[in-house]
Amino acid sequence: MTTRITTDGRDGFTVEPGRYRLIAARACPWANRAIIVRRLLGLEDALSLGLAGPTHDARSWTFDLDPGGRDPVLGIERLQEAYFRRDPDYPRGITVPAIVDTTTGAVVTNDFAQITLDLSTQWRAHHREGAPDLLPAAHRDEIDAVDQRVFTEVNNGVYRCGFAGSQEAYDAAYERLWTALDWLEDRLGDRRYLVGDSITEADVRLFTTLVRFDPVYHGHFKCNRRKLTELPNLWAYARDLFQTPGFGDTVDFEQIKRHYYVVHSDINPGGIVPNGPDLSGWTTPHGREALGGRPFGDGTPPGPVSESERVDPGHTPLR
Repeated sequence: MTTRITTDGRDGFTVEPGRYRLIAARACPWANRAIIVRRLLGLEDALSLGLAGPTHDARSWTFDLDPGGRDPVLGIERLQEAYFRRDPDYPRGITVPAIVDTTTGAVVTNDFAQITLDLSTQWRAHHREGAPDLLPAAHRDEIDAVDQRVFTEVNNGVYRCGFAGSQEAYDAAYERLWTALDWLEDRLGDRRYLVGDSITEADVRLFTTLVRFDPVYHGHFKCNRRKLTELPNLWAYARDLFQTPGFGDTVDFEQIKRHYYVVHSDINPGGIVPNGPDLSGWTTPHGREALGGRPFGDGTPPGPVSESERVDPGHTPLR
């Protein structure tokens, strides 16, 4: 569903604080993007957040983390219900992130790429004071170009490896992925962030794949030429972002592992969730400050995470 929520309401949905609810799952990299951008921009009061649990069946993501197994705002047990309120014959997968209109209970959009762009541009009137510009006009063309390569070769690339149906398909996917990771490792050798001297949308999109790489993609998806921890620039870059407010404080490693290893029963039929890897390295010094840059540009860091949205302390190395 590519319907957009905009300031001019061109698709029939106008930006209105309090009207919409972002449904996400901490396990999902595409949804994690939206959670990060919402927090960086300070949209918590304008756009509420509902979180589905890390596991689901073929029908839908479920709200098993909430009391009674129902989203407290929408009153539904499965995200599927909100999709069917929009289209009773909806034929595609039930995905997160999705933004639901609380006045009707129907999904407005599940266009994960456009959602974060619109949060930066269409919701600007509701950003917090000091919100960073994640799409600076001076760098927009470069951001779009980097985003496109990261999306096709890295964000999707790990899935292309993991779900390859033949040795030939896997070999080709593996080569494409590592060509892109080598490019990123080289690019980040002399710059702190992917584009410009501050955090942009491009960094958000790469981060959610990197943070899942060693816990999931390296082994589960057979992306195992090297671990993230064995790539000096990418590992330091990932730690830099993880330790930046708005990034690591949205990451739940236990939910991430449980999702992939339990839901992907065709890859992991035993459903065994690994105990590792050791996460303590995520909080070690990264040294990226030496490259300069200002994480939030002319803006400021987001404030503390609200208690209701805090990641379980047992699921993160952050303290």
